[in-house]
Formats: sequence, C-alpha cells, structure tokens
Amino acid sequence: MATETVPPPVLADRMILEFERPIIDLERKIAELRGLSTDTVDFSAEIRRLEHKARKLQKEVFADLNAQQKVQLARHPGRPFMLDYVGLLMDDFIELHGDRSFRDDPAIVGGLAQFDEWEVLVLGHQKGRNTKENMHRNFGMARPEGYRKATRLMRLASRYRRPIVCFIDTPGAYPGKGAEERGQAEAIAKALQVMASLDCPMISVVIGEGGSGGALALGVTDRILMLEYSIYSVITPEGCASILWRDPAMIGEAATQLKLTAPDLVQLGVCDEIIPEASGGAHRNAAQTAAKLRTALKRHLHELTQLSSEELIEQRYQKFRKIGAFIEQPA
Repeated sequence: MATETVPPPVLADRMILEFERPIIDLERKIAELRGLSTDTVDFSAEIRRLEHKARKLQKEVFADLNAQQKVQLARHPGRPFMLDYVGLLMDDFIELHGDRSFRDDPAIVGGLAQFDEWEVLVLGHQKGRNTKENMHRNFGMARPEGYRKATRLMRLASRYRRPIVCFIDTPGAYPGKGAEERGQAEAIAKALQVMASLDCPMISVVIGEGGSGGALALGVTDRILMLEYSIYSVITPEGCASILWRDPAMIGEAATQLKLTAPDLVQLGVCDEIIPEASGGAHRNAAQTAAKLRTALKRHLHELTQLSSEELIEQRYQKFRKIGAFIEQPA
C-alpha cells in the first residue's frame, strides 16, 4: 500500500539520509496533492503516477546500497530501538534492575515478558531519542554493571529454563575510566562464559549497530538473526579507517572491507538468518518489521525448545567453533 512508504512524522529534515531524500521529497509532494484535492479539483491521476514513481525509485535506491549506506541506516535516528520491539512483540513486560554489586545501568534493559506461548527473558541495549534520553542511556554503551546485570538475569532465566531473547544495538561497550576501573573487560568476558554454558534456548537479534565486545556480550546464543539493514562488526568503520589509513576519507572503504552487513555475515557463517525490513527500512514501518521478526522468532524458538539441555550447549559450542575457520589456498 502507498501509505506504508510515508515517513513517520518524527522524521524531520535532519533525520533524513541523503540517499533517502529524493524518495521523501516525492512522498511529500504526494501528501501535498492529497491535501489540495477537492470535489472540483481532482489530483488522483497525478497522485497515482507519483506513487508509482516513488515505489520504483525506492526499489532502485535500496537495491544498490553500499556498505556505508547500510551503516547509516543501522544508525538512523528514527530506527526502532529495543523497547520499541518489546512493545510490539511482547506482553506483560516487567523490567528488572541492578547488578547487585554496584548499580543499575539504563544502557541495558532486561526483564520478563510473554512472547506468544513462551515466558521469556528479554535483554537488550537501549539508546535514546534525544539528548536527555541519550545521556540517561549513555547512547546505548553499557558499563560493567550493565553486563553484570545481564549475566545475573540470564542465570535467573536458565534456572527456570526460560528462553532468552537479546536485542543488540550498541556502538560498543563504554570505554570510560570508571568503566575500566570497575572491570569492563572482566564483565564482558564473564557474560561470554555464562552464555556459552546456559542450558536454555537463546536467540540474539541485531536490530541496529552491533559493535565490538559490547555487542558480543549479548551475542553468544543458539541463533543470531540480523535485520536487513543492521550491522555487526569488531570495530566501527570510523575506528578502522583511523587505525589503518589515518584518513577519514577511507570510512566507506573500511565499511566495505569489514564485511559488516547482514549478507556478508551470513556468507561468513556468523549470522543465521536475515529478517527483511519494511520497504525503505525499519524506521519507515516498525510494526511491519516487527511482524516479520515475530515470525522468525517463533520458528526458531519452536526448534530450540525441542532440544535437550545437553543438545543446546553442544550445538552452541559447535556453532562458535566453526566461526572464523578458513582454508589457505596455495600461492
């Protein structure tokens, strides 16, 4: 339907990516003509022509996105965040707080919820929509207490064999002095260790940025799903360009070489499935994207809940042992 391609009202000019702008301009023209239509002046033929043109243009633009453009989409300020998906997918969500050692970390949200027929634990990085929210959420960059909270809640879920659903969306773990003093590396390492040994089904979904160890700390799961325009990488393209070339002009090349897009990671055996997003990206229609994600989550949970604890742990172990294997070709 044509209405599915109309951007949400929150997409102000500053939130529109350059390659999206021609499409948005056409859609604004369509909305303007609809407002001018009256009983005596009918613009329906022109509206249909522009709608067809907008759909064709959007299909052409999004069929040929490069890696850096997908990075921009993954970071889009209008993109749905973890709590948006919880609201669209889950019922009876109850947030749980604190790591029982230092304090709560709002950059990682966790709690119990009902998803379809399952009672699940939901965990994920949460960014903010404005400056105030981003200061509260620390731009989705968790501190050690966030990862310790996640570890505590995952152990709780495993005790009752509740499935765990993780939403990954972070530039990376917070690198500040306080985080290092409180053991950032140890907190992430412990999360990896605990996730590898839990005897309950676990699924991770990369919904935006999946950056470095901060993302991996919620990513040692039985299934790793990625939204179509999400990214998952050991370093940002900006960081890679700075280290390898010392030249910000090389950011696009870095994005390409990092193989951080969903198709790249399926080919490399890191990602298990790509979830299609709404036409034009998840920020254009969060409900449609969530509906596709719901279908995939239900299918994977049905498969995983049929396995014994021993089978889950062994398959998870084998899955991560295979990642990174390569064959050297003779010169």
